[in-house]
Amino acid sequence: MQQASWQGSLWLAPDFAILHGAAGATDSHAHYAHQLMLSTGAPFTAQRDGVVHTARHLLVDSLRPHAIVAAPSPMLTIYAEPQRLGGAALLAAAGGADAPTPDGIAAALQAQPRLALADARVQRALDRVDALLSGKVSAAAVAEAAHLSLSQLERLFSAQLGLPVRRLVLWRRLRLAIRFILLGSSLTEAAHGAGFADAAHFSRTMRSLFGVRADRSLRQLKVTLLD
Repeated sequence: MQQASWQGSLWLAPDFAILHGAAGATDSHAHYAHQLMLSTGAPFTAQRDGVVHTARHLLVDSLRPHAIVAAPSPMLTIYAEPQRLGGAALLAAAGGADAPTPDGIAAALQAQPRLALADARVQRALDRVDALLSGKVSAAAVAEAAHLSLSQLERLFSAQLGLPVRRLVLWRRLRLAIRFILLGSSLTEAAHGAGFADAAHFSRTMRSLFGVRADRSLRQLKVTLLD
């Protein structure tokens, strides 16, 4: 399938992003973020878990395989970190107006209460992961910062975050690299700054998790950074 590029405007916050623009077809992919797709005009066609849907809005929960088949009208696509915002929060933020706008959705999402992690040690572990992202992330160092054994760390990540440590680190590397590019870094600079082995590794990860190519997608977006 011909892969889409991202085009349009992006509102980027610490735990959510809103993309407004044209959306082409994508390969099937799955990523950690919850995703809500909203058409601003004609219905779009998408696959979720292999089932084809033609609709004007579709919620894709974290880690569920999905693909855009056809989107004739511009779309609003909301991504949210699942440990901070649930799918219900996305639907509530988008459903507050007959004609949702990016600014309106952003304000509604900023006002939504954030989910709390059940165990404060997981947050300490996440903080340590983020501090180490530019280089090697040692699971032992993360466990030590959270006062956990390695086996406890893995169990807590799987139970509370839904991902093992290695995959969560990869997701946060990707988030960081995307942010670097949106702020003006080259593909290579962003990859190295986020701890990827090289630009090719970053590009493969981007394609696997989002179904689009980093070199075609990220440079074409007008970015608004939100606190």
